[in-house]
Amino acid sequence: MEPVFKALADPVRRAILDSLFCKGGQRLNDLIEGHGMSRQAVSNHLRILEEANLVAVVWKGREKLHYLNPVPIHEIATRWIAKFQTGQLEALSNFKQSLESQEKPNHE
Repeated sequence: MEPVFKALADPVRRAILDSLFCKGGQRLNDLIEGHGMSRQAVSNHLRILEEANLVAVVWKGREKLHYLNPVPIHEIATRWIAKFQTGQLEALSNFKQSLESQEKPNHE
């Protein structure tokens, strides 16, 4: 998971992933226009994203199309976020039940 965290640490790479989320199958030129960076800069970011398996590449003839691969992000959510949410949700549920079981005050 270290390459995924490294890739997600950069705001430019997150912006590229957001762009691919909105519209998959973008060429390098599409991503250059959308982010106002040099061809080399976008290529370097895409290489890091591909190495982290966050971007999948499909060749269509001579065109290289880039797609978001959400699986590594889902794995992070499952491994690092969901387990912490479970305890919080249980605490909120217990708190709600406790409040509901208390007697309601009389407003006479």
